[in-house]
Amino acid sequence: MKTVHNKLIRDKIPEIIKNNGDVCKTRILNEVEYKKELLSKIAEESKEVQETKGDKKELVKEIGDVLEIVNYLIKVFDLEKKEIENVKKERKQARGGFDKKIFLEYTK
Repeated sequence: MKTVHNKLIRDKIPEIIKNNGDVCKTRILNEVEYKKELLSKIAEESKEVQETKGDKKELVKEIGDVLEIVNYLIKVFDLEKKEIENVKKERKQARGGFDKKIFLEYTK
């Protein structure tokens, strides 16, 4: 039975699929498509972090996947890690972190 995925996958996945005796159809994305799919992939991987429900082993695996995508986003969008770290620090200083565990219920 054919299952449609239409998503960016890791480089060795086609080989793994074939080694399992299955067939897959892939194509190479152009740069515009690649950037778009990386942006979609970060949302997919972030959702998978949430779905771990805090299971430590799964959480480590899924956060690793998120970090992998973040690193590729930095690379393909030609961003500077130092600049990202500086902005992160500035935002934390201006808006705070998450140490106090504050949950916003509503505003009026």
